[in-house]
Amino acid sequence: MVTIRTRNAESQSVQDFLKAVYTLQQQMERVSTNALAEVLAISAPSVTDMAHRLMLAELVNYEKYRGVRLTETGEREALRVIRRHRLIELYLVTDLGYALHEVHEEAEQLEHAVSDRFVAALVEKLNHPILDPHGEVIPGIDGTCHYRELHTLTQFPIGIKAKVACLNSNNPEILQHLMDKGFTLGSQVEIIIRDPFEGPLTVLIDGKTAMVGYTVATYISVEQDKGADK
Repeated sequence: MVTIRTRNAESQSVQDFLKAVYTLQQQMERVSTNALAEVLAISAPSVTDMAHRLMLAELVNYEKYRGVRLTETGEREALRVIRRHRLIELYLVTDLGYALHEVHEEAEQLEHAVSDRFVAALVEKLNHPILDPHGEVIPGIDGTCHYRELHTLTQFPIGIKAKVACLNSNNPEILQHLMDKGFTLGSQVEIIIRDPFEGPLTVLIDGKTAMVGYTVATYISVEQDKGADK
């Protein structure tokens, strides 16, 4: 017998799968089953089974050895869930006092439970925001995304002032580490020393010297601070 709880769990699994494909598509043309298995913490055969089912539902295209890609319908559904997730994260931070490193898991649960009416009320409450508390773009109701020209901190030139525009991680420990070093949205940052061979970066963050490891720095996106003194 199929219960409401079973159907809800199935729907959540589908939404999580589509969201994971969309996120990984930003990094690769076609998403491998191994990459999805790692992100979703499930086995590669389970990924393949889900891909076949969603291909029948015309939500993804899947080819063995070539991986998965969203169809237009699948992308719309993924963006719908991402929109909910990012709006909920913003609400948790701005209205309920959550810290940035605390919001992801809460939003993961709530995004599947809230109604369209609740989401519309959130949009009004938050005054039609375009960015979530990480600095990620919140997709519009039609799936459009506001374009931002950002650079990872590791790729930014030495000696040029920038502003922290996005912290691209959902890992609570990484986010807490970055915030402890002073990396928050809008903070001014300037690279002083970039050690070779993917070594650490020495930076000025709001005028204070700090050192950040290369891997952690890849989670920091910046934009040039055009208003800074030359």
